[in-house]
Amino acid sequence: MLENWVVMPTCLPLVRRRCHACASGRFRTSGKFRVNANHKLIDVWLLALCTACGETAKIAVLERMSVRSVRPELLDRMHDNDPGLAAELLQDPVVRRRSRIALDWDNAWRLDTGGSDHLDREVIDVSVRFAARIPVRPVRLIAEGCGLSRAEVERLIMEGKLVSTVRLSGKLSGDFTFTLKR
Repeated sequence: MLENWVVMPTCLPLVRRRCHACASGRFRTSGKFRVNANHKLIDVWLLALCTACGETAKIAVLERMSVRSVRPELLDRMHDNDPGLAAELLQDPVVRRRSRIALDWDNAWRLDTGGSDHLDREVIDVSVRFAARIPVRPVRLIAEGCGLSRAEVERLIMEGKLVSTVRLSGKLSGDFTFTLKR
C-alpha cells in the first residue's frame, strides 16, 4: 500500500537579502503589496521588513508595465494584499532573480504523514508530494516521517534497505517516492 506524505508550507519563508540599513541578511514578508501607477505605467512591489531593524525592502514584482497588460483579477489580488499571491510570487524564479533574493524555509514547513500506522510494517512504499517548492533534504523528511535518526536513515541507504529513483543526498523540492525495508 502506497503511503502519501505531503510537505506543506506553514507560513511565508524568510527572504535572504542584505539590509542596506543594518547589514542583516533576513527579511520577513507580510504579504503586503505596494502598487504605484504613473499615467499608463504600473510598478508593483512585495514589501518585506528587516528582522533586525524593521527597515522596509521592496521586492520588484512588476516594473514599468502598461496597466492594460496586467490582468484585472491579478491587480485586484495585489490591491487586496492576497497572501496566496505573495507566496506564489516569492517562489517565482524570475521575481527572485530580478530582486536578487533567496528564500529561507527553516521553520516554515511541516510534513504531513497522515498518521503513524506505517511504523510497524516490514516494507513501506511512500510517495512524497510538495505543496510548494520547498527545498528539503530527503534524509530529513524520511527521518522525521519514520521516527528515525538521520544517521539511521543514512545507514539504511548504504545497506540498500532504503531505495528511491531519485538521489536522496542533497536537497529536493519536487515529488519523489521511496521504499523502506526493515
